[in-house]
Amino acid sequence: MEQELTEGELMRKISLDVKRLQDIGTWRGYRHRRKLPVRGQTSRRNARTKRGKKKTGLSGRTTLTKT
Repeated sequence: MEQELTEGELMRKISLDVKRLQDIGTWRGYRHRRKLPVRGQTSRRNARTKRGKKKTGLSGRTTLTKT
């Protein structure tokens, strides 16, 4: 009977797996490094959870557009 991994061991295994992907230069490792979705999701408009809060220009003020 195989023993299950504890929380710390599992987190260590996952982080080492991601580091290995980054070290060998895979596409998935590149996406992890850039903090982008790894499993093929669209990232042009979505992926807010992974990328974080929207960044606005300069000091965070909204820019006025000429009409």
